[in-house]
Amino acid sequence: MADRTTVRIREYRPDDRDAIMSLAPRLTDGVAAWRDSGAVLAAVQEWVASSADTAASADHAVYVALDDADKVVGLVTVGKRTHFAGQMDAYVGELITAAGMERRGIARALMQAAEAWGRAQGLDYLTLETGAANQPARAFYAAIGYQDEDVRLTKRIAHTPE
Repeated sequence: MADRTTVRIREYRPDDRDAIMSLAPRLTDGVAAWRDSGAVLAAVQEWVASSADTAASADHAVYVALDDADKVVGLVTVGKRTHFAGQMDAYVGELITAAGMERRGIARALMQAAEAWGRAQGLDYLTLETGAANQPARAFYAAIGYQDEDVRLTKRIAHTPE
């Protein structure tokens, strides 16, 4: 395990935008190999930008992790999402740590901030999605108490030349 890093979690500020946008490509890790990598990158950049743009709304929060030098080394976004059964849950849209900063307690601290936000909103559950192939993320979430709930299955059905 890497050395733990002292981090401070605070709400996102507009002057953090460049830093969080530089983290966005990390969300492409663990995406299914058959997906178009350029389209995936564009999508994750849009997700992070959209979260930054709506950070001030009452039903959404964005938190950043800062290291000892006040450099942004992580990000979590959380909002409200209705479960298909009708219950309102807190929902993590993005959780990112800077490259090389894994296993230092940053993601755990960010998830604690997201959980606290959800509790403050009076919500009972915090949900999220991650790629099935993203084994490090899946192991992390399991280690902090998250359980599999849904599974999305994909099969290529387009005609391929023989």
